[in-house]
Amino acid sequence: MSRESDKERADRNFVELLQGARVAVTGVQVLFAFLLTVPFSQQFDRLAPADRWLFFAALVGAAVASICYIAPTAQHRVLFRQGRKELLVRRSNFYGILGALALIVSMTAATGLVIDYLFGPRLAWPVAGAIAVLALWTWFGQAAVDRANGEDQDLGEEPGGSSGGSDVPSSSSSREESRA
Repeated sequence: MSRESDKERADRNFVELLQGARVAVTGVQVLFAFLLTVPFSQQFDRLAPADRWLFFAALVGAAVASICYIAPTAQHRVLFRQGRKELLVRRSNFYGILGALALIVSMTAATGLVIDYLFGPRLAWPVAGAIAVLALWTWFGQAAVDRANGEDQDLGEEPGGSSGGSDVPSSSSSREESRA
């Protein structure tokens, strides 16, 4: 089996990042579109000030997530054939993480807003908090624990992993360089 070149690895990583973003961007676009229509509904003016701030957080979170998930494609167009794919992969990975965090804010705030409107704050805050914790754990926490424990082969992946798109060497970690 031949080892892939740095250019081939960067190309593969970028494709994998874009595939992952495709999954998230569809949900973000639906959420963002829905949130853009909410203020024009008849009941919106009845929202309490706290609920308006929840709506603000949900709307801005969805906008930031949309920007972050679209950024890699837009930057790829600008940097096309400039030989900067590895930079684009690292940057895209950062945008993916930032987009996911913004999506957690948006989903948590939107869920809290709807539950508060329907049932009041006593149920809204614990459910919204549980949604945030669940998303943080399943999207980041569990993977961070696995990474810290060196558990990268339990899913049949090659060392360095090929499903996360983040196996571009980091200058700050010799362990990461040797695994990439």
